[in-house]
Amino acid sequence: MAYFSIVIPLYNKESYIENTIKSVLKQDFEDFEIIIVDDGSTDNSLNLLNQFTDPRIHIIKQKNQGVSSARNNGILNSTGQYIALLDADDLWYPDHLTELKNQTLKFPDAGLFCSNYEVFLDEFIVKPAQFNFQFKNNILIIDNFFEASAINCVAWTSGVAFRKKQFQELGGFDVTLDTNEDLDLWIKFGLNHDISFNPKITMTYKAYINDSLTKVETNHTRLNFLNRFITEEKTNPSLKYFLDINRYALAIRCKILKEKDIYSAAKGSILMKNLNLKQQFLINSPRRLIVLFKGLQKWLIKRNVYLSAFR
Repeated sequence: MAYFSIVIPLYNKESYIENTIKSVLKQDFEDFEIIIVDDGSTDNSLNLLNQFTDPRIHIIKQKNQGVSSARNNGILNSTGQYIALLDADDLWYPDHLTELKNQTLKFPDAGLFCSNYEVFLDEFIVKPAQFNFQFKNNILIIDNFFEASAINCVAWTSGVAFRKKQFQELGGFDVTLDTNEDLDLWIKFGLNHDISFNPKITMTYKAYINDSLTKVETNHTRLNFLNRFITEEKTNPSLKYFLDINRYALAIRCKILKEKDIYSAAKGSILMKNLNLKQQFLINSPRRLIVLFKGLQKWLIKRNVYLSAFR
């Protein structure tokens, strides 16, 4: 039995999968298996894996069923003590698994282990993730996962580990969701288990890649997802705050896309005091002003300046 089972869903990532696998094979901690679940790729992704002869690599092929099905399938076939997730276009630094193991040893009763990460805003501009809590250098248990995740989510798919048992008890990844399937699971972990965080940055996420693992993203799905915890948020102000921040992001997206009904529904569910002043201003601003600000944000990113309404 390996210490970690690394589960990688693969769908049309021929430009990235080689470097992703190489980043795993360069890990300082080597007690792992790699389970790659090809979700019916139609490009050259699968053929590129032939160059890797490491016996720890196992490939599972399935008809295209979506990222949730692929991850669930990989985890079902895993044998490791812990599951570590990695998307086919993200990268780990060589100490990623070492640091994750340190977390599991320090807080063995935690349900979810989260590594710090950095975000590529475009191909050349990278920034550390920003969280809504104070931390130093030591691994810790997060006091309030939902408040801590109000800017960037503490749990990022390519930076987490967990036990199969807890994953299965929470129902795994919801195959009915076309988007937010990962956030759905992190919320369930946050409601049911302690969550550990390691301040050491050990992975990178490419936010600028448009062709994500999700086949089809709909704002209707996002709205329905945010409302599925409506019972829990009535008695959990921190969860309500976290969901309202995400409803704000959905409302802004829908205003830009002129999806008025979803914009109104998302905005109508928000407790406005949960938004900061910048967010309150933007959610009530005309569409043309929001589009202008988004264009300005992209222009500034090219100049290594990142402004956000989330902080």
